[in-house]
Amino acid sequence: MKEKVVFFKRYQFEVGQRIHIEDGPRKGDWEVIGLDDKKVKLQCPVSGFKAEWDRFCYLVGERNAIWPAREDFPI
Repeated sequence: MKEKVVFFKRYQFEVGQRIHIEDGPRKGDWEVIGLDDKKVKLQCPVSGFKAEWDRFCYLVGERNAIWPAREDFPI
């Protein structure tokens, strides 16, 4: 019997991409600054904070948007 199944695929980041994570603990705007087979290195465009995490993102959609989105950061 066939069931509805949701499929996910690891997103293939590229250095220099500007991304926005919509929810979760990594929520916000990031720039991809480095990659290897298992890790992605990101930098916050506002604070300059750099992080390296296991690859974790899946593509939800792509659209034109203001980046970085200042509403995530108090002025």
